[in-house]
Parts: sequence; structure tokens; C-alpha cells
Amino acid sequence: MHATDQESLDAASEDFGHLIRRRPAAVYRPGSARDVAAAVRWALERRMPVAARGQGHSVYGRSQAEDGLVIDMSGLCGVHAVEADHVTVGGGATWQSVLDAALPHGLTPPVLTDYLDLSVAGTVSAGGVGGMTFRSGFQSCNVVKLEVVTGEGEIVTCSADRHAELFDAVRAGLSQFGIITRAVLRLVRAPEMVRLHTLLYPDHRTMTADQRRLLSTGQVDYLEGAIRPHPSGWQHVVEVGVWYPADSPPDDDRTLAGLSDIRAQAESVDLPYRELFQRLSKLESLLRAAGTWQDPHPWLHSFVPDTAADDLVTELLATLGQEDFGEFGRIVLYPLRPAHASSPLLRLPDGEIAFLCSLVQFPANDPELADKLVKTNRTVYDRIRGLGGCLYPVSAVALTQPDWKHHYGPLWPAVENAKTRFDPHHLLTPGQGMFPTG
Repeated sequence: MHATDQESLDAASEDFGHLIRRRPAAVYRPGSARDVAAAVRWALERRMPVAARGQGHSVYGRSQAEDGLVIDMSGLCGVHAVEADHVTVGGGATWQSVLDAALPHGLTPPVLTDYLDLSVAGTVSAGGVGGMTFRSGFQSCNVVKLEVVTGEGEIVTCSADRHAELFDAVRAGLSQFGIITRAVLRLVRAPEMVRLHTLLYPDHRTMTADQRRLLSTGQVDYLEGAIRPHPSGWQHVVEVGVWYPADSPPDDDRTLAGLSDIRAQAESVDLPYRELFQRLSKLESLLRAAGTWQDPHPWLHSFVPDTAADDLVTELLATLGQEDFGEFGRIVLYPLRPAHASSPLLRLPDGEIAFLCSLVQFPANDPELADKLVKTNRTVYDRIRGLGGCLYPVSAVALTQPDWKHHYGPLWPAVENAKTRFDPHHLLTPGQGMFPTG
């Protein structure tokens, strides 16, 4: 029933971050929700911690369970049915497989992450953010129904109308209250084509001013931005996507009217919709070929109040060097509207606009440098918290229970109550450090 061979245990001791290593006692590969429930009950009898692992893309040990049971969800990867406005998938399915199944029907999820080889359960449990979030919310906000195995090994189907307390706890609940084994996801009509504009800016304040303008016009469908290392200094880039039918190209003058980018350096390209989301897969192939995909990834993701974003970035550029990011690293920076987030446990700053601010670093495979960057993450997180910002808890930052209480603020009693109700023995996802195990 459970694998205990060295190869399986070694694989489950690692994750994408390559920063934390916790060796489980066993690994289990289920084929159904019943299998997952049986595995959780088996662990419960032994008071063993349990961590569900999708694609292993956590960066700080969140899918690990030292001396516990890791449930490898990759076998629950089926895309079961595509309907007119929704699709049913296994929790271990990747967003790439969801998109591949939906597009032949002319459909797409409303929000996709930039990298599609992430599991549905993983991103729904975290939130799931991307270049369409500013219009359509997070992936966790576009879920119709979930099948969940609780910390007591019970299989529960939940939605906004049925077992709503569990539904609201599991979406963006960081896998603390249940393991998602199946999801019904909302679908919308997919565009045929995308015109992608890459705009360059002289500085980050001009860049964010234009991002706010683009957010307000309603003329664009995809909006991201980044500050990335460049031999001539930091390069400030905004990516703007507009959906269109193949026979009716968009009006660029209307889309880009009033912007303050360096227009002579702007680039525009027309892509089939699917290709917009293949760019990071191509980067992955490049990094794998270079032998650097297995290097540490001490990434930090946060949401910053609009009023604090520009000053924070000024501080980051003054204190972080390009060498900390590596050739492919960047500060990801783009706006979204907190009001569009309907997952109750997803923490965002107050205000009409917030900015996703991420330190995406690809340092050399140097343990001392990786340790230094993780410590820097803590300093940056404390600064963001002081500015009224919130951590996106898929980051390389160790959080104590007092940190979690601060993170959830007035929601903390509801979080404790949900834990007591759905995982009373504190088995699930010990790597978050939210609750004492046992």
C-alpha cells in the first residue's frame, strides 16, 4: 500500500524550492478518492502527519511530511467531462491538461497561471494568480464544486450551496482542512488569438502608473509586468494582451492610447491563445538544458497596497543586486482588484487596487547564497507586512504560529474553528507551520 523504497522517499523529501528537505516514512500513490481517504485514516491511526503532493512545486517544504505520509496525487490526473460552462477534473490534473481538454470545445478557465504544469488542487488550495486575475479573480474563486478528503478520512462533496463551510475553508486554505481529490471548474469562451504588447519603461513609477491606467480602461484582457536584470541596468516591462477573433484584429491605437512607455522600443506579436501560456514551459526547457532547473528557488510572493507599491519597489531596487536574481530572475509586479477575490481565506490588502510583488530568483546552486536570500525574504516580508501588505503563502519564508495569526487577523478564530472541525488531530500539511502537529 505504501512505498518505502529509497527512491520514493528521496523524491518526496524534495520540492521545487530545493531549500527544505524532510524525509517521510512512506509515500502513497492513490488511484481514487477512496484510496486517499483510506490513506488518511491509516495515518490517523498512527498519528502520522500527512502532506498531499501534486507536481511538487512548493518552494519551502509545504508538500513534505517528516516521518509522515506523503500522498502523491499525480495519479488522480484525469479530465473527466467538459460541459458548456464547466469541467470536472482530478485534483492531480495539471492546468495544461485542463486547457488542452477545454480548447477543442472553444473553452478555457477564466484564470490561468503563467506556468501550466501545476496541479489544480495545488493552486486552488493556494489561490492561483495570473495575468487575468485583475478581471476574473483567482483560480480558487472560479471553482464550482470540490470533492475533499478531510483530516478524519471522510469524503465530502462541497460547494457554495452544500457543506459551504468546508468549501470556503479549502479554497485558498493551504491544504490545512482537506485534500482536494476532484474539482468542478468554471469555463468561459476562449479567444482565438491574442495580441501581446511588450512595453518598456524608463522607471518603475511610470510603469505602475500605466498599469493603473490599463486596469481602469477595460480595454485589455491580460496584464502583467516585471522588473528584470539587464546589462544596462534594470529593465521595466509591461505585458498587455488583447483577445480577438482571427478575422478582426484589435485597434492598437485604442489599446495603447495615453500610455507613457518608450514607444520606439515597444514590440507586438500575434499568438494563438494557447501559445500565450507556453512561454514558461519554454524557459523550463532552457533551464533544464543548462542544468539549472534543480538549483534553489528562494522565491517570495506578496500582495502590496497600491499606496505602498512604488516606494517598496524603490527600496527593493536599492537593496537587492542583479546577482541575487540571476539571468532569468525578476521582480514580478502587476495590479489586481482585491474586490474580485471571493475565496474567504485569501488574504489581500485593503483598497481598490493591490499589486502582486514577487521576487523570482534563480541564483547559482550555492547553499550559502540561497540561505542569505531566504533571510532577506524574511526582512522583505516584515517590511511588506508593516506597509499593510500580505504574504502569498507559497513563498520561501518560514512562518510561526504568531505570524499566521497576524496573517489572518480577524479571520484567525474562523481558521482555528475550521481546523478543529475538519482536521482535529492536526495531521494535514505540517510544512506550513500553521498548527502544531499531533
